[in-house]
Amino acid sequence: MVSELSHGPPVPAIAPMTLVAPPESSGRIRVDTLIRLRWLAIGGQTAALLIIAFGLGFPLPIAWCVTAVAASVWLNIGLRLRYPVTHRLAEREATLLLAFDMLQLTALLYLTGGLENPFSILFLAPVMISAVSLSVTRTVALVVLMVACATFLGFFQRPLPWYPGIVLQLPYLYKIGVWIALVLGAVFITIYAFRVAEEARRLSDALTATELVLAREQHLTQLDGLAAAAAHELGTPLATITLVVKEMRKQLSADATIAEDLDLLTTELQRCRTILGKLTSLGNEPAQHWDVLSLPQLLEETVEPSRDFGVELKPEIQGEGTPPNCRRNPGLLYGLGNLVENAVDFAKAEVRIRANWTKDQVGITIEDDGPGFSADVLTKIGDPYITTRGGHDERRAKSEPGSGLGLGLFIAKTLLERTGATISMGNAVAPKAGARISIRWSREDFERGTMSDGPVHAD
Repeated sequence: MVSELSHGPPVPAIAPMTLVAPPESSGRIRVDTLIRLRWLAIGGQTAALLIIAFGLGFPLPIAWCVTAVAASVWLNIGLRLRYPVTHRLAEREATLLLAFDMLQLTALLYLTGGLENPFSILFLAPVMISAVSLSVTRTVALVVLMVACATFLGFFQRPLPWYPGIVLQLPYLYKIGVWIALVLGAVFITIYAFRVAEEARRLSDALTATELVLAREQHLTQLDGLAAAAAHELGTPLATITLVVKEMRKQLSADATIAEDLDLLTTELQRCRTILGKLTSLGNEPAQHWDVLSLPQLLEETVEPSRDFGVELKPEIQGEGTPPNCRRNPGLLYGLGNLVENAVDFAKAEVRIRANWTKDQVGITIEDDGPGFSADVLTKIGDPYITTRGGHDERRAKSEPGSGLGLGLFIAKTLLERTGATISMGNAVAPKAGARISIRWSREDFERGTMSDGPVHAD
């Protein structure tokens, strides 16, 4: 059938999906987010100044303080006029805006007591925003700026506002303690917030990749139906062309040259009708033939694409009674296929795939004779962007960008778990070597949606 179709017009190919590790953070912060946070800071600063100056009656340079707050107000107004609400800032722009916030806070603290002012802890806010949203380099630069500002305030500042006629002079050791607390707090927040945010970003990117893979597999399973529909639609115009050719043959039978062309055209028309008949049969087959697989059929479809890679595949089937059936689920097929492919990629000589069932459970075990999972990642298996194994044969190594990051294993695990499977991963028990992955379903979960279709037996 493929050879017959090869003479027809080119069919657009479905581009293979390439999964790559997510790039460095870029354009993650919306300008609207920083504007709203700055308005919140402006409100807090204004309230604090009003309470200190008029509520408590402490003397302070109110004009200069209002000027510092007004600078943030004008910046917010300018940003609102310059950018739409949905605009996402580049890392350089976001870093400059956070640096401005830090310098503005430095100016206010200089006017109101420096490090003696308890509000100096607000230095940590821009650092935390940067650690969550920007790259390590940008965050480190802001931490350095914060340390420089805190150091400046340790030596230069106006007196802390206090009751008139009383100068509150705190010990210099207190300033050193505040400086150390700010530096250690910035370092801790940077490391902790960045690690948490990075894990969240990677998990989000991996889940997105999972959804894309599943959507692609679902698209592929729909091609049979599309082919049958196309064949049905083309049937009528082909019948019309055939009728016209017959009429032309009757009218031009005396012309030998034209008769030869008409014979060729008739032959090609018949060939087209044969091809369309095959395509139509795809849609007329009983639904269970395509939509329901027995466990042996599922195992065969999983193993078949990985047979020609220089590794012996040894499928084994055993169980009690009639093999269970399952729906032709794209996620199930992709997940199992990915695990088998991964085993083939790392195996030295053979991969064993064992399928078994009882009246209550269904299981598939995949074992290879490769190096197995390294000890340092056994507790992280299944997480995205974790290099799971090393020392594999470079001739069979996956060549896609992002391979070796654990993303394929994460996708397979996620898709299989959606079918109700429980997956355990580890290494074979000595003296055997290699990785061992066990997938188990309750028989009810495995056969869900197939009972009304009747039994399907292996070919």
